Amino acid sequence: MGMVNSEIEDKDRNSTNRTTMSRSTISAIESAIFWGYFITQIPGGLIAAASPANKLFGAAIGSSCILNLFVPVLYDNPTGLIIVKVLQGLVEGVTYPACHGIMRYWAPPLERSRLATIAFSGCYAGVMFSMMVCGILMKNISLFAPFYFYSVIGVVWYICWLWLVFEKPSLHTCIEPKELIMIEKSLGAITNVHSSPFIGSSQQHYTNPTLSSTPWKAFFTSLPCYAIFVANFCRSWNFYLLVLFQASYFKEAFGTTTAENASLGALPHFLMTLVVPAGGIMADRLRKKGILNTTQVRKLFNCGGFGLEATFFIAMAYSHTTLQGMTALTIGVAFSGFAISGFNVNHLDIAPRYASILMGLSNGIGTVAGAIVPIIKNSVVVNGTKEQWRILIILSAFIHYAGIIFYGIFASGELQPWADPTAEEEKQWNQMNETVPVNKYTVSLGNIPYVQTYENHFGTKVS
Repeated sequence: MGMVNSEIEDKDRNSTNRTTMSRSTISAIESAIFWGYFITQIPGGLIAAASPANKLFGAAIGSSCILNLFVPVLYDNPTGLIIVKVLQGLVEGVTYPACHGIMRYWAPPLERSRLATIAFSGCYAGVMFSMMVCGILMKNISLFAPFYFYSVIGVVWYICWLWLVFEKPSLHTCIEPKELIMIEKSLGAITNVHSSPFIGSSQQHYTNPTLSSTPWKAFFTSLPCYAIFVANFCRSWNFYLLVLFQASYFKEAFGTTTAENASLGALPHFLMTLVVPAGGIMADRLRKKGILNTTQVRKLFNCGGFGLEATFFIAMAYSHTTLQGMTALTIGVAFSGFAISGFNVNHLDIAPRYASILMGLSNGIGTVAGAIVPIIKNSVVVNGTKEQWRILIILSAFIHYAGIIFYGIFASGELQPWADPTAEEEKQWNQMNETVPVNKYTVSLGNIPYVQTYENHFGTKVS
């Protein structure tokens, strides 16, 4: 959207576009997606907890790509554009909760940081790729080419997703038995798996959380939860500020062209793509070797990433050249990648059973930042002067510093008491028979730690 806005402004000055949009209209279009995105965060978390999260995630991306086709058609209609962006926000709002719903079944505790950050690095790779490709497509084909390009790519991706991705390890058609055992043994009772043939009798299985069974009061009285909420808001503020206005900042403050913004602007997000998974690997290694406990790792990576990004943001605000500004921005954004190994996987530490719902809550709060940023930007940066941009950037830095203080004091990496199974759930489990259905088959558990033979989806016996 930032690249599209920059191109719209260029065409406005040349009087070659079909419509002239005021700053307030563009701001309304930019923020529209966030209002829809906000609405479906908590419902998305509940749906992801109660149904196959992989299907929910894929359907959301596929639907958003189809809606993208309507943007060129409604280019002259601001109201229509706002409606489409709200609809896109509604379907995309379930994606992050669904991501945590998928991780709940697939990510062993000591590999959560690595697996989650590898997945989340795609967000930054997407921004990097889009900045480069959008500039090329708009310059050589048309303003609308990126919308068609990403719609087609998204639909193709969705088809591949349906074919290759499964809800949980026990349903995967090609997983190795040893890997299945390792994943489910490490996850234990917290994953609510009912269909695995590799479940020890000591492992317990509880129903998925529902609207009535979710401990809402515990969520809103838990300081570790608030630490995640605050961190998500702070990180979202800077992320959306860059996605929406990075190109505008360099254009108005330093006079860079759209083509220069396309190439230079991709660099910070390229480094994020590398740093985010690297941070996840480092975080898991510190935990596995017992150098730091989970709480210490989350605080170190989150506060360190936030602090360095904020500091380099201030350096960017006082830069005098494009090179200085881009260098400060690139280094700051790169360091912020370590924070993803802090708050963004913290939901799985404190309440894995409710991770998708907590992600919906925290991401909903982060979305509020995304909706506020365009409003604050247009209130502060009235004339597009360097001094006005400096105020906005310094404000963003101090929002990060506030997040450091709150997260550093109240965050936790330990399973919270309210996330444990209730006494009623324990009672229900003890009354259950020690046999569980596996699709069409039944496997007797008894005191045997693992089932010796089962029949997979292809009908092949596996020992």
